[in-house]
Amino acid sequence: MRGLRPADRQGPPPGVPPRHPLRDLQAARGTTLTARRAVRLVAGGIALLGLAVDQLVKLASVEFLEPGVPVNLVGSLLRLNLIRNPGAAFGMGSEVTIVFTIFAMLATVGCLVFALPRITRTWHAIALGLLLAGITGNLVDRLMQPPAALHGHVIDMFQLQGFAIFNIADVCITAAAVLIIIGSFRSERTDDVVEAPAEEQAA
Repeated sequence: MRGLRPADRQGPPPGVPPRHPLRDLQAARGTTLTARRAVRLVAGGIALLGLAVDQLVKLASVEFLEPGVPVNLVGSLLRLNLIRNPGAAFGMGSEVTIVFTIFAMLATVGCLVFALPRITRTWHAIALGLLLAGITGNLVDRLMQPPAALHGHVIDMFQLQGFAIFNIADVCITAAAVLIIIGSFRSERTDDVVEAPAEEQAA
């Protein structure tokens, strides 16, 4: 007995119709995913660039500067003064270098695992990239510089008059903190502006 052939399907091919709202939703979702990938790439690029600049400046400082012999850049206001810092800013915690190393490692993992997948705006990417550059810049010193791994001293070279001696990594961390504060403040103001008309319409 000859098998029966199913009748040819009539009408448009299966799937979502061209002008169906679902297509717009899919397109918007694709755009959102692309934008998120873009901001993550921006964050990663800034982090790598900042880390590279920090390490190159440190290598040049060790090569061309003499420890304890300041070199004026802008009179006595800004000078180069090479030191190796076992602790944090202002020499705090010099006896517990490994604590700063472990903290920096945990902070790096936190930024990569928790913060990086969640950023959605350009200023998020810039702030996170700067933060990662600063953390990893000093972490490399803790891991690679004398006297030992995990106990390495951070190389600092910039000195403002009446202020601590710092490096590019410290500048990155400070800039990230300032950007986060400004960005958070602006976001709150934007939310207030958006909510106010909604409340007026409800009234």
